[in-house]
Formats: sequence, C-alpha cells, structure tokens
Amino acid sequence: MILQALTEYYEVLQKQGKAAAPGWGPVKVSYTLYLGEGGTLERVASIQIEQQRGKKTVPAPQIMSLPAPEKRTVGAVSNFLCDNSSYMLGVDGKGRPQRALECFAACKALHEKVLSDVDTPAARAVLAFFQSWQPEAAPEHPALAEYWEDILSGANLIFRYDGGFVHDDPAIRRAWERHYGGSGDDGGTEMVCLVTGEKGPVENTHPSVKGVQGAQSSGAALVSFNAPAFCSYGREQNRNAPTSKAAAFAYTTALNYLLSDREHVYRMGDATVVFWAKSGEAAYQSTFGSLFSDTYEESDLRNVIAELCKGHKAEYDEAMLDPDMDFYVLGLSPNAARLSVRFFLRNSFGGFLQNIQAHRERLRIVRPAYAKFEVPSLKALLDATVNQNSRNKDASPELAGEMLRAVLNNTPYPATLLNGVTLRIRAEQRDKEHPERPFKITWERAAILKAYYSKNPNKNVPKEVLTVSLNEASTSIPYTLGRLFSVLEEIQQKANPGINSTIKDKYFNSASATPAVVFPTLVNLAQKHLKKLEAGWRISYEKKLQGITDKLGEEYPARLTLPQQGAFQLGYYHQTQARYEKKEEK
Repeated sequence: MILQALTEYYEVLQKQGKAAAPGWGPVKVSYTLYLGEGGTLERVASIQIEQQRGKKTVPAPQIMSLPAPEKRTVGAVSNFLCDNSSYMLGVDGKGRPQRALECFAACKALHEKVLSDVDTPAARAVLAFFQSWQPEAAPEHPALAEYWEDILSGANLIFRYDGGFVHDDPAIRRAWERHYGGSGDDGGTEMVCLVTGEKGPVENTHPSVKGVQGAQSSGAALVSFNAPAFCSYGREQNRNAPTSKAAAFAYTTALNYLLSDREHVYRMGDATVVFWAKSGEAAYQSTFGSLFSDTYEESDLRNVIAELCKGHKAEYDEAMLDPDMDFYVLGLSPNAARLSVRFFLRNSFGGFLQNIQAHRERLRIVRPAYAKFEVPSLKALLDATVNQNSRNKDASPELAGEMLRAVLNNTPYPATLLNGVTLRIRAEQRDKEHPERPFKITWERAAILKAYYSKNPNKNVPKEVLTVSLNEASTSIPYTLGRLFSVLEEIQQKANPGINSTIKDKYFNSASATPAVVFPTLVNLAQKHLKKLEAGWRISYEKKLQGITDKLGEEYPARLTLPQQGAFQLGYYHQTQARYEKKEEK
C-alpha cells in the first residue's frame, strides 16, 4: 500500500513537472569534459555555481537532470554519462589504482552497451573516448592540470561535444531510457511487480532514500533483503518482493521529493513524518502541517479548517480543498542502512482534520497567563513527560509514535503517556534558581490528564472533573481534595508573603496518595496561618474552606488510586488557576 501510494504520487508530480522522467534524476555536477571529434579530451571546464555560506561565497556543484545514478555497495557499478574520476577517467585520489581501473572498465562497458546502436556524432565521440583513453596518462594530461586535485576528490564529471551536453542528445536519451526500462538488475528475470501488477524485469537493488533524520547521509533502503534469513524460495535480495525498475524509481523519487521539502516534514521523536494528498496539491500539506505549528492561530486558517471539518470544501492558499480527498501520513525511523516504517495512515483529509480537532478540544483547559496558544502542541505534551534538566530531553520515540497515531486515528491515548506524566509529577521539585516557575501540575500536564481521561474513560475520573475550568459544583471527593489543597496553599502564601517553599513542595505527593494521613496536619497548619491574617481575609478563607470541606464528609479517604490522583491533580490545577484569574482581574 505504501509503495502504491507513493508511485501514484510520483505520477502526479511528473505531470506537474516536479519529478524527473523514469531513469532520470537530479545529480550534483562540478566539471565538464570537452570531447573532440575523435573522442579526444580537449579541455575541462568548471560548471560550479557560487553559493553563499555564512559571510563567504564558495563554489558549489550544479544540480542537473541526468541519467539516474546507480545504488552502489562494494562492486564497481558505473553511472551513465556522469560519474567521478575513477569511472570516467580511471584515476582517483585514494591510492587505489587497480580499483580505479576496474571502475573505468565498468564505465566503458556500460557506455558501449547503451550506445552500441546509436549513430550520432556525440555518441561516436563518447565511444571513441573510452576506446582511446589511457588512464595511466591522465596525470600528465594538460586539460586536467588546472582542476586535477578537485577532480580526484570525487567531483562528478559529464561530457560535452560540439557545443552541447551529450546527455541532451535525443538519440542518446532514447537509448538510455530503453536500457533503463528494459534491463533488470537480476539478469533479465521477469516477475509480476507487486506495485503495478505488470510482468517485467525487477529491480534487484532499489534506489536510496535520503533525508530521514538519523539515517545515513548517503541514503537508506526502504525495501531491503540483505541476509538469507529474510529470503524465501531461493530468491535473492529484492526479488523476494519483486518491484519493477519503473516502480522502484517512482516510489523512491516521490519519497525523496517529500523528504526534501523541509516545510512539510515533521519530526516526532526519532521518526521523520511526511504527508501528502493524492491530488498532489501542496495546499493540503500546508493546511495539515499548520495544525502542528503556531500558524494555526491565524483566524483565516481556523475558519478554513472549521469548514473542512464540517465536510464543506474551502479555499486556502489559492486552492480549493476537498475534505473527501485521500490523504496519507508516513512515519519513518532510521535502522542502520535501512528504514523502519513507524506508521502509515490513510484517511480522508477531512477525517484527519476532525480527529486532530477532537484531540485539541480534549486538551482545552484554562490557561495560565504565560501560555501563548490555546492548547499545548504535541511536542509540548511529550516534553511534559521528560525531565527537562536531564542531558537527554527527548521523549521516548515509542511514545512519540504512539501519540501521533492516537491523535490522527482518534484512538485512546497510550498508557505510557499517563505513566510519564505521573512519574514527572511525583519526581519533580521546585527549581531553586527559578522558584517562580510552575512545577508538578503544569498547564501541559493538566491538559494531558484532562485529555487522557476524556478519551480513556475511568469511573474514578467522572466527566464533572474534566471541565475546561473550575467546577465548584463537583461532588468528586478526589477532585474536591485537590481544590482543598490549593486553598490551603493559598492561605499559607497569604500568611507568609514571599515564601519560596510551600506545602506543595513537601506534601503534594503524599496528600494526593494518602489524604487521611496528611490532610489533618495541613488543616491544623492552616488554622495557625489564618490567625495571622486580617479579619476580612480570615473570614473569606474560612467560608471558602467550609464550602469545600462540606463536600468531603467526616473522614478523609485512606488512599487514592492512580485515576483518583488524576482527579485530585485536576482539582488542584483548576482551583489554583481560578485564584490567579481573580488576581489578574483585579
């Protein structure tokens, strides 16, 4: 399904002029070899372009559309019409002359095979060059002297003849395309392609995929069979999953195109996430990606997404978006020289948006003054499960992947999310250098608790506590205890202005777990604090305490379960934010 969707996307890109034809691809080229009529090397010219790097301008290779490079392992495998000095000239700068000669022989054989039936001046010049060129004479050749060192460093070379590039010759292009489409790497074995369903030569080694975070810079394989344990019925390498050369080129080209578009690539843990619409319209990607960025706060975009969630078409970025459009989300993670598929999701565009909006609604909770956005981002939620003072501040890759799947599919959140938040609440202490910073029940963690129990219902966390703001009418004992703890903390702070450490620092964890043990002590302490206050404040707090304690009954519960502790934490957060909101109003 993944390969089919990417192959379809390639066909769309090709129609839009955004992808090369089969057998062609972007290649970095630095120098041109000028050939004479008899195949002689007349001169070498640089075709590098100037690029700005910092404050300096430096020469850089030019990207040209050329015959698609081969994927190399250990053998000598040549590219057509463009390659480094080992293949094109039979020399290198690595001190391996015999290896360079083997590469040159492979390059010569390939060009003779492809151009054997091409009778054009350019083709004859290339064939004559390979027949007459003597690699051992290269160091003394005057045409190579100026750029010798750079050429030996691995720069790519191409041919030019009679005022034009050889790869632009129509007859040569047709010859290459016939060769590329008709010669399978497996020696001509024909099999049914799993992507297209058509019978033909299969690709033994698929092109590399580049741009996945953490993978090899030279590229990694999405489809790979590199050990006998992975093979069946005596088949070798990718003949175990037969894919035609055209299909292998198509899906890798489409995937590389998506990965190269940095505006539409999302990082989630160790996964690199790409997404696309079946139509190939970039506006779908921009709209979808905005839901994970700050641009969502723009009113025009919010209106567009609202219409799409209702099932209505909407215009955005000069494109008409259809909520019924097929949309795909692919998550890839590195695994040595190969890639692992973390997830592959397919839904209508509107379906994905509805699921994301449902997630945002579940997260909605009263915000502190410092919060810039309506709900925490996905990254902020993951960060809330990690100690930000540790060396590794990244959330678990598994949790990141599970979270994204849960959001996009509108399925229950992973239990590891709740476990991570619970551990941070229990372990976190006040930052002594920044005592004003929130800790334990932060905005992000409160949002997680509300969203988790909204999607993963639990009888100990009733809907009445899963509100956006304080619910004073709630009769939930754990929720009310959380409210009580917040009021007791407020009384302590009022009686001791400027205090750095409060009862939250010492008693919060035990109060939420074993209320019967802790709360009597806290209430007695509050009575002492009340005596320090002016009559007006004392009466106000006594009324507030009475209103809360009336809901608790005569005895505190001996122990609260994990879900009940979640209700406690939400009660504390709601009551505390209500206190701050009143201060801001004043």
